[in-house]
Amino acid sequence: MNRILGAALASCLVFTTGQAADIDGTIIVKRVLTKRKVTASASSYDRGVAVELGADQETDPLSFERERVVIYLEGDLPSKSVTVSLEQKNRRFIPDTVVVPVGSTVSFPNRDLIFHNVFSLSKPASFDLGNYPKDQTRNVKFAKPGVVFVGCRLHPNMGAVIIVSPNQWCTKSDGAGRFNLTDLPPGTYTAVAWHKTAGFFRQSIQVQANRTNHLEFFIPLEEIGASKTVAKR
Repeated sequence: MNRILGAALASCLVFTTGQAADIDGTIIVKRVLTKRKVTASASSYDRGVAVELGADQETDPLSFERERVVIYLEGDLPSKSVTVSLEQKNRRFIPDTVVVPVGSTVSFPNRDLIFHNVFSLSKPASFDLGNYPKDQTRNVKFAKPGVVFVGCRLHPNMGAVIIVSPNQWCTKSDGAGRFNLTDLPPGTYTAVAWHKTAGFFRQSIQVQANRTNHLEFFIPLEEIGASKTVAKR
């Protein structure tokens, strides 16, 4: 699965130009932003085969936040579609945050012994894939950019988000807050950082050829500036 996601992120960033430039960025999160979900009681799952509920690995809470920051460039730029997998496993969506360029396809394989469902009521893509058993999958092609919240009607604790970037320059931050957007044509761009709880943060950046251009996003929840827009479902 990690190889699939790695290939997808790499595909978001591939573009060749005579005068390529890179953005080398940092995400700074000062405090915990995410309220962890409360799992539904065991009685909600007591029919049929028991499936152990997965849990997040113990990690630095701020690393957890940084890994869930999506970065992309605004604008009508080249896009290269990809296909990625968002698994339903241990009564969770794995991973819970995905970024793809517009035109890409996301598959939703069920890895559990119980039925799952995948649906979204989000404006960029509204769908209900129905209920299906282990080792079956459903696919959705995302034709419009935006934020798509995904859930399971059978298990209300399950949730994920798919960010559909308007172009191929998109990625996620790592646990240390580092990210890269590579092989950009020189020019002025608006870079966007998005976090599920904190929303959107935008910065303008002048990208110069044949060099690495540095960009830094500060994402404290309480500092809501004019350039920040709260995410909407």
